[in-house]
Amino acid sequence: MCFYISIKDEDVEDMDELGEDVFVEYNKDGGIGIEIWQARKYVIPEILKFIKAAKQVG
Repeated sequence: MCFYISIKDEDVEDMDELGEDVFVEYNKDGGIGIEIWQARKYVIPEILKFIKAAKQVG
């Protein structure tokens, strides 16, 4: 499962790897997207932790 956040709907000119399975896409004007591979492993558990903590706070 891949999680993708589109900041702008434009053509991608370059991509950099920020960390293991985390990439940012660029065009000539700057960042336009973030791609996270293995989102089920990395993103979903963190979101669930945040929701659980928010419920405990009130």
